[in-house]
Amino acid sequence: MNSKEIKSVLMVCTGNICRSPTAEGVLRARAEKAGLNLEIDSCGTQDYHVGEAPDRRSQQHALKRGYDLSRQRARKFAAIDFNRFDLILAMDRSHLAALRAECPLPQRHKLQLFLDFGSLDKGGEVPDPYYGGDAGFERVLDLIEDAADGLISQLRST
Repeated sequence: MNSKEIKSVLMVCTGNICRSPTAEGVLRARAEKAGLNLEIDSCGTQDYHVGEAPDRRSQQHALKRGYDLSRQRARKFAAIDFNRFDLILAMDRSHLAALRAECPLPQRHKLQLFLDFGSLDKGGEVPDPYYGGDAGFERVLDLIEDAADGLISQLRST
């Protein structure tokens, strides 16, 4: 699949309250600014927080940078997402492994680590800030902004 065919992107983490909603909010804002018409969503591999808003710390740190996550609500990944989205981006290798275990072979090309699009930690993982302090949430935003910019650059260049 080339970049021109990508019209929808799904961000995936564990509970869909820290990393993936942050990635959804950042990518949505930056795609809009770049004039890209993308469907962007996020979800979790687990159902721990279904229906909840993103973690208040994720919301606070994102809002300081101009990203409003307040309308998002956590949901669990569903098998239909393999068909619905053109690109499914995992925040870490455990998410990627969980997705691969469920993914039909013809859809596997859609799965990738989100940070593969960035330059700060290419091939790395977005660390879970949940049990840490403010610095962890800021680091997550730095990595996500970088990867979002890389993805947008790739989508615009083809």
